[in-house]
Amino acid sequence: MNEKKVLEILAGGESETVEFKRSFDKETLETVSVFANTKGGLIIIGVSRQGRIQGVVIGRETLRDWANQVVQGTGVQPSLESIECEGKTLVVISVAESHIRPVLYRGRPYKRVGSTNREMSVEEITRLISQGRGVTWDELPEIQASIDDLDLEKIKRFIELANRIERRPIPEEGEPLKVLVKLGLIQEGKPTRAAILLFGDRPQRFYPQAILKMGRFKSETLIIDDKEIEGTLFEQVEGAMLYFRDRLQTRFEFTGEPQRKVIWEYPLNALREAVINAICHRDYLSNALNQVRIYDDRAVVWNSGKLPEPLNPEKLKSEHESIPRNRKIAEMFFYAGYIERWGGGTLKILEECRRSELPEPDFIDDGYSFRIIFRKDILTEEYLRKLDLNERQIKAVVYVKEKVKITNREYQELCKVKKRTASDDLKGLQEQDIFERVGTHWERNFLCA
Repeated sequence: MNEKKVLEILAGGESETVEFKRSFDKETLETVSVFANTKGGLIIIGVSRQGRIQGVVIGRETLRDWANQVVQGTGVQPSLESIECEGKTLVVISVAESHIRPVLYRGRPYKRVGSTNREMSVEEITRLISQGRGVTWDELPEIQASIDDLDLEKIKRFIELANRIERRPIPEEGEPLKVLVKLGLIQEGKPTRAAILLFGDRPQRFYPQAILKMGRFKSETLIIDDKEIEGTLFEQVEGAMLYFRDRLQTRFEFTGEPQRKVIWEYPLNALREAVINAICHRDYLSNALNQVRIYDDRAVVWNSGKLPEPLNPEKLKSEHESIPRNRKIAEMFFYAGYIERWGGGTLKILEECRRSELPEPDFIDDGYSFRIIFRKDILTEEYLRKLDLNERQIKAVVYVKEKVKITNREYQELCKVKKRTASDDLKGLQEQDIFERVGTHWERNFLCA
């Protein structure tokens, strides 16, 4: 590493992968373990927390001594390099991501949160160990359960469904338990966690957090009704769909066909995909519950598991790889026809919303959970004010949402302005992609708003 590169790093400040230290101390060893537990990182010795170069005095054996302390304290083999920067000596410690985790310091594992170190919880340690073994949480046997905790009738129904879907032919005359062995859901006589969640007699006896909480809200604090859906993961999906059919509003559209077309408040297929996504990819080590919240203007499907790397919300809007957090659960959902194709769920959600002429849903990953937010209409007064529209323009948008279109003359009458002002306001709405001109009037631009 050269001086120019170091100065670039210093200018960027501390982060999840960079830390500045005035001197080599015990906290340095802690940070080594943190970086080894995550993506790796750089520790620059001889720099203040603010990134000011102060330098450090080192002798002939200093780097070797520090390297020995790191190995003895953490078991990590670091790379140490001294660099002259603005006439002062700095030491850069490069730490690679460890293949064997968690890496401990003083018998405790640490993680990186922003630019600070924090001790890991038991849940996080378990997750890290599973990742290190190359298995997902649901693939491991449930040591507290036995074969008697599985419901044979539920397994038989799954076999019938899988054969009907024809993605994995399964001999129906075969014994249900032997089928689960072949599918990797029973290991050494023990049901896996996936088996309990998919075919258990009472899955919540082992995983009380594995429920789906649903509710209709007037505000964040005013709940009209709520329901907790338990049972197997398949039963939770079907329970959620029953809740949607009971609680969501509908309208009818006459198409000239003998039967009226039912238009749901939100497309049911998109909601189903979102619920399946949340159930398949949730973090079952977390005590947080998966939730569905229905408000007057939006519906939120909340998954306690964040997106696995390298996925991010933007990648979900195009063709992307499938990285299931729970491999066996996702696999069984695929065989049962609940998942159409790997990595295609979010694309189906987007397509269903477009087909229903609803705004594109928001995909939000806050680092702790993942949310899909469906909106009836993005053009709320709150949203319009964020676009710096004037009160006349906001009034016109509300008018068009009800009346479908507006002419320049109607705008003049509605807002009590002259033709020039009306023309300027309408042009501004067109430039914002909120309105589009159709002949002599303006309509809402559904492609962008």
